[in-house]
Amino acid sequence: MKRPHVICHMMSTVDGKILAANWQDESLTDTYSGYFEKYHDTFTSQAWMCGRVTMERDFSGGVQPDLQPAPHPIARKPFIGDAQATSFAIAVDAHGKLGWDGNATGGDHIVEVLTEQVSDEYLHYLQRQGISYLFAGEKEIDFASALEQLARLFPIETLMLEGGGHLNGSLLNAGLIDELSLLVLPIADGTPHSPTTFEVSDYLRKGPATRLYLQQVQQLDNDVVWLKYRFTAE
Repeated sequence: MKRPHVICHMMSTVDGKILAANWQDESLTDTYSGYFEKYHDTFTSQAWMCGRVTMERDFSGGVQPDLQPAPHPIARKPFIGDAQATSFAIAVDAHGKLGWDGNATGGDHIVEVLTEQVSDEYLHYLQRQGISYLFAGEKEIDFASALEQLARLFPIETLMLEGGGHLNGSLLNAGLIDELSLLVLPIADGTPHSPTTFEVSDYLRKGPATRLYLQQVQQLDNDVVWLKYRFTAE
């Protein structure tokens, strides 16, 4: 199967927590706020992927979709909203809940990964917005299918996987991650039930633990450690 090379790029505390809202001291969030983007930009990639909750919280601005009746039934096949796009923001939105104020975020064309249960009204909304979409499963996301379509339909060779924890865990469980780039912050969170870098949803059959292979350790300023791993031995 042809698919993009997937690099999971995350920032976590020493105990693996990834929700920055739990770091209540504003001096902590101010000190480390730019690290994620700075080291994301060291990679050459054409796309980045986030789950619905992360997209809604950090990128869509909580916009609600303007749903209107579709003029006709809409076939469950991919839609290309911008055939000239060269960089992409991939939103995993199984139930079709995200709203957008355009067809790009941060200059990257939006591609929604949906399931076939999404309504015609929502598909009509995405088409009106010029937002691309594809279907990867009837009721649950098939990530292998999603990645295959992303490689086939768009010029995506490398994809940055950037959370949340359940999205990362789903691709980990499916064996679809090639590299891990992890910025470890000198913060001990300890918040119970807070998401970690990799979470596997209850409906998935959890696979065995995954062995990683260390490629690089780099100490950054402000006591941050940057770890790079591969998922296969060289």
